[in-house]
Amino acid sequence: MNPKLTWSLRRVWPGLIGLLALTIGIMLGLAPGRSSEPPPHARLVNRLPMLRPDYSDTVIPPNIAPLNFRVAEPGRAFWVEVRGERGMSIRIGSRASTVEIPAAPWRALLTTNAGSRIYFDVFAREPGGAWDRFLSVTNRVALEPIDGTLVYRLLGPLYNYYNDIGIYQRDLEGYRQKLIVDSSDIGHHCLNCHTFLNGRPDTFAFHVRGVAGPQPMILVQSNQVSRVDNTAGYFSWHPSGRLIAYSANKLSFFVHTTGEARDVFDADSDLKIYRVDANRVETPPVIGQPDWNETWPAWGPTGRHLYFCRARKQTLRDFRKVRYDLARVSYDLARDAWGKVETLVAAADSGLSASEPVVSPDGRWLLFCLAPYGNFPIYQPKADLYVMDLRTRHWRRLSINSDQADTWHSWSRNGRWVVFSSKRDNGLLARPYFTYVDEQGTFYKPFLLPQRDPAYYDAYLKTFNRPELVTGPVAVSRAALARAVLRPERVRRPASSVAEDQTPAAPHYSTAQ
Repeated sequence: MNPKLTWSLRRVWPGLIGLLALTIGIMLGLAPGRSSEPPPHARLVNRLPMLRPDYSDTVIPPNIAPLNFRVAEPGRAFWVEVRGERGMSIRIGSRASTVEIPAAPWRALLTTNAGSRIYFDVFAREPGGAWDRFLSVTNRVALEPIDGTLVYRLLGPLYNYYNDIGIYQRDLEGYRQKLIVDSSDIGHHCLNCHTFLNGRPDTFAFHVRGVAGPQPMILVQSNQVSRVDNTAGYFSWHPSGRLIAYSANKLSFFVHTTGEARDVFDADSDLKIYRVDANRVETPPVIGQPDWNETWPAWGPTGRHLYFCRARKQTLRDFRKVRYDLARVSYDLARDAWGKVETLVAAADSGLSASEPVVSPDGRWLLFCLAPYGNFPIYQPKADLYVMDLRTRHWRRLSINSDQADTWHSWSRNGRWVVFSSKRDNGLLARPYFTYVDEQGTFYKPFLLPQRDPAYYDAYLKTFNRPELVTGPVAVSRAALARAVLRPERVRRPASSVAEDQTPAAPHYSTAQ
């Protein structure tokens, strides 16, 4: 064949295929995103269609990515109309059961219908050619947007497989996922929990385990990166950005012979304060009492209270008897003065063990987790989310819980959205779910983080851990974060870890690239 002709065919062949497919689709009324009439004379099926994921009867943000779904009903073809209560519609036809909603019309539809309802009208074609029409699926579009970025860890389900962990960010208005840092960047050490200052993408910290010597914290401030030795555990930024409360935990992983095999025991833990500007670590006696294990620190939005969980120290043999109280202590930053510890939820009263306290940005709602025992709820199927109204101290179990572990939660900056990790789909792998919270503290039916391919989660064998909402994309480079871990000269040593006659090492910074 003539080489020039071959080259020309290679250039035009994909276009010809696409044009042919589009022509056939238009003839059948199945062209995605194109206006066409609904199938005529459809038989009404008096129930809702089964959608996977289940995007029905929920509240969604006006800036969320298209909720692509699969129609889990038999049929040789499908026709779907997505329409708004205030106008606009998107009509999609397909021979496959997968419904992919075009992004631009979806954004326009949500903007037009913010504060009102949208509907999914689903038709399925039977093998004989007749069409079935299901009842309309209804969702509500909130007025309040969600923060634009979600940051999370992706890791395998095995408790001892930590050398393949990554911290990722996801654009919630689309589907783009980007790696922030991977364990392969830092010698396959364990990337532990991350936390952001007031949802700012340029100021955050994360912990690294498994390195020789002190287990460091990587500190990012206005996209400048440094490493701080002698820190560990779970972090929480004071809203001023001047302090970080963290837990120093002595954790032991062990296994059971029945049920969920994996478990964690905290043999010893205290809370410490890292003064960022002074580069100094302190252990205030009120949160570092020798007879207690203190963990899970979380500053309130004003910085006047530090919330945490504590339990009397016990041995591993009695691990099922260990139950943590939910407590808080007042703090005056200007005077550097601590108050007395007050118990908010006593384990003796609840019969359960508290963990993961997080206060809403307006200071009213305290979201936390209760499990049968211990302080590692992600391995406990009966772990559930609870909320306390800090005005009244009344607390309750949330209706959004499932029969599997529901843990690891984060508030949006406007206080109207919560993301949490749930194992409700298969009991093994955690997925990020979102719920809308109204002014009265009602939590609405959760919905799964949307993906371009609605079957994405069916074959994805990693768990989404520690999801946190952030106001924008993280810009600091992977290389800058890796250098802070791997190069010893970039260590920032807290004052409490050096001799009295020495001056604490000055921080070494690397800027985002």
